[in-house]
Amino acid sequence: MSAPGFVPRGPTLVLLAALAAQLGWHATQPPPQARVRALPAPPSVELARFLGLGDDVLAAKLLMFWLLGFDRQPGLSLSWHSLDYGRLRDWLALALRLDPAAQYPLLAASRLYGEVADPARSRLMLEFVAEAFEADPARRWPWLAHAVILARHRLHDDALALRYARQLAAAEAPGIPGWARQLQIFVLEDLGELEAAEILIGGLLDSGQLGDPHEREFLMRRLAEIAARRADVEKPTGSSD
Repeated sequence: MSAPGFVPRGPTLVLLAALAAQLGWHATQPPPQARVRALPAPPSVELARFLGLGDDVLAAKLLMFWLLGFDRQPGLSLSWHSLDYGRLRDWLALALRLDPAAQYPLLAASRLYGEVADPARSRLMLEFVAEAFEADPARRWPWLAHAVILARHRLHDDALALRYARQLAAAEAPGIPGWARQLQIFVLEDLGELEAAEILIGGLLDSGQLGDPHEREFLMRRLAEIAARRADVEKPTGSSD
């Protein structure tokens, strides 16, 4: 009869051999590799509301929290270039639909995803901002103003910058500051369209819409500067002062 606690030698050797074989098998396997997960399509509005416990604002915040963390996957730090920007736009649109007063989806579109060094992706985000602006210009004008800057100085697309600037100027909404409405003047100047800029400023000064004397003074100085530039440009070659 075996003594208490005694383990037969045969089974012990079998267990040790099995453990050694398992360790040897793992040692011969290649190291695990992190796999990139593609950005999925966003959930339905109904599912998003369910996840937010019926609170649309909470649902929108949860969507943005998840989306902004998607580029941090286990063992990986993804570049925004690798994201499907069509689906990214759909996620942002869903968050904005759930919480129309939210600013973060448009901030993310214009200041994060829109500044990626990929013109096609950047344009997609700027167009999303421009479309969203029309639904609530009084609240969403800062992001379209930023889109003007990006289109002009990052994409070097003068026509796009001018379109966004004119969209800002034409919006019939209170609260949009004068400098934002006047961005088209600076874009026109950059384009060398000095006469158009001069006419635009003159129209603003004559319209009676400028109640701020500092704003009027600024535009009058700008008008004088443009007039001087036009005179210099139109000066006949070879003429002297």
